Amino acid sequence: MDLEKYILAIITTNPKKVPAGAAVFHCDTKEEMENITANLEAILDGIAHALSDELYVIVKH
Repeated sequence: MDLEKYILAIITTNPKKVPAGAAVFHCDTKEEMENITANLEAILDGIAHALSDELYVIVKH
């Protein structure tokens, strides 16, 4: 199975902005969110995109 053009993870400090159906990581602070985002980006071999100050997505292009 080859994953292309998928959302691999969502990282947020505001769980109200995230739909169900994806791997969601809830963080308490912006620093924690940025740290988890950087680690997951490397682990998942994806690309992180900031959609807002409270929300990042990691995608596979």
